[in-house]
Amino acid sequence: MKQKSYQKVVLAYSGGLDTSIIIPWLKENYGCEVIAVSGNVGQADELEGLEEKALKTGASKLYVEDLTEAFVEDYIWPTLRAGAKYEGTYLLGTSFARPIIAKRIVEIAKAEGADAICHGCTGKGNDQVRFELAIKAFAPEMEIIAPWRIWDIKSRDEEIDYAEAHHIPLKISRETNYSKDKNLWHLSHEGLDLEDPANEPKYEEILELGVSPEKAPDAPTYVTVQFEKGVPTAVNGEVMEGVALIAKLNELGGANGIGIIDIVENRLVGMKSRGVYETPGGTILYHAHEVLETICLDKETMHVKASIAQKYADLVYNGQWFTPLREALDAFVETTQQTVTGEVKMKLYKGNIMNAGVKSPYTLYDEATASFGEDDGYNQADAEGFINLFGLPIKEYAKLSKNW
Repeated sequence: MKQKSYQKVVLAYSGGLDTSIIIPWLKENYGCEVIAVSGNVGQADELEGLEEKALKTGASKLYVEDLTEAFVEDYIWPTLRAGAKYEGTYLLGTSFARPIIAKRIVEIAKAEGADAICHGCTGKGNDQVRFELAIKAFAPEMEIIAPWRIWDIKSRDEEIDYAEAHHIPLKISRETNYSKDKNLWHLSHEGLDLEDPANEPKYEEILELGVSPEKAPDAPTYVTVQFEKGVPTAVNGEVMEGVALIAKLNELGGANGIGIIDIVENRLVGMKSRGVYETPGGTILYHAHEVLETICLDKETMHVKASIAQKYADLVYNGQWFTPLREALDAFVETTQQTVTGEVKMKLYKGNIMNAGVKSPYTLYDEATASFGEDDGYNQADAEGFINLFGLPIKEYAKLSKNW
């Protein structure tokens, strides 16, 4: 099975089903030392007991790296400011968590003198690309081991068989064996009954960050978010750091059934994939940011930025975070956000977000000009000349085409 010999391998370790069995698998097949690395990007309770489990299953040590603050400041905020949504819906929760974890793993692998990095991503998924492109960006010479692409295990059921045979404790059973990814920003659910798009998700069983809209309160919740240059800075007048701010909005959004989506997306590797995503706080922030931009950005900038947002989302989804193009797009976005300062008030009600007011010191909305009432700054008679010139191509086409 093994193609090469390795002395020391650094493993991207979550303690989930895949990486739980990879530690003994690496030792069995390569006889190497295994150093596990877990990046804390806000998965909270999933980190409990991780060190004991990693060591008991054969790792020589476990690094648990707190990446939450950098995750928010350097990955979440830039993506939010860009307005990037993959295929117009997915808020990229798993996608932008991979590059920061992979970057830190490379740093540890170099410090430890490792000769390979291993990950537990499947050969069908997007994450293998995201991890490996980040590794190539910072350690192009580093060997990469991807067990799912070379071992004999073919399914999650067979993984459980392997775990049971090696006495590896698991937090899931065959019946609750959804593939999940959790961080500060979101929680994803894939697999089991969700693999058939015809099946309605069992929301009451799978939701963890909040409740379904049906279970949300009958009274609305009002929330106000302040922004400075496109970055969220306060909730309901309370200035907060990024990690705490997202956690607060997750709480408010989750309680009101906000941010639950059920989508079939186009994976980078070519197939379609069905997933249910929970992103309560992120959904509120995207909504608020978009509303604020409607009064702070001019028409042409907004329209060009919309096309940039789509490309930015594709880059993040495809694992191309550490690229010159992403940096160039950030420079464009940075310019657009200089006046995106102000506050947005929203009403949260049973899965819906309704606008309840927006204001900014940089607003481009002039009530006097827009009003149906009388004003001194706009001469309605000017519209006739504008329409004549704007409509001239249509008029000429209609006139001349009669002779064809």
